[in-house]
Amino acid sequence: MNPPFSRFMTSSAFLPVITSAQLASAYSYAAYRQLIDELLAADKTTGPQQSAELTDYTRLNVQRMRRLDKTVRLLPAVQSALAALTRSYRWLIITEGWCGDASQIVPVLEAIAQASGGKITTHYLLRDEHPALMDAYLTNGARAIPKLVVLDPATRAEITHWGPRPAPAQKLLLDLKAQGATHEEYAEQVHGWYAHDKTQTTQGELLVLLGQLPQKQEAASQDGEAAS
Repeated sequence: MNPPFSRFMTSSAFLPVITSAQLASAYSYAAYRQLIDELLAADKTTGPQQSAELTDYTRLNVQRMRRLDKTVRLLPAVQSALAALTRSYRWLIITEGWCGDASQIVPVLEAIAQASGGKITTHYLLRDEHPALMDAYLTNGARAIPKLVVLDPATRAEITHWGPRPAPAQKLLLDLKAQGATHEEYAEQVHGWYAHDKTQTTQGELLVLLGQLPQKQEAASQDGEAAS
């Protein structure tokens, strides 16, 4: 099983993860949610694969996101970690509307960003529109989402990444698959785990990530945007 987040690194040692044009094309959270709603109005979902089953998953995911948007309460330790940040970051989030894990995690990521006082900005990209980017962040060889990639705001180089789900949920999923569970069976149990956990483990892992982010602004970041 992959670790919940990568080892941390100084962003100046790496090339940009995405171009400035790709970053500019990313959705805000509001635009991402609006896109999903507009597609559902046409009985569609995000991505090239369309089916009634995927559309039904997406409708359920919208309900989950609406609920979490209203109910997520950040841990005091997360709020303290956000207050301690001394620089800014871009959070690149790879997702899709039909992804059940994304519906459980994306609202938490957004809540953390919204509570950061502008130090964290979120940028949402659809997995299937960016296959090369997704293939740089595979989990056990699979295009599992959501994926959070923390970027230096000027160089667009990776600082760290996290995902696609908290470690206990990942272990539960792998164990169920090894036991031969069907998609419906493991989806029910994993979403049951999310409901029981009430975002606490997700927040806890992201708290570790926040606490280990580099605080000193890199010299490259002070020079403006890196070349595309």
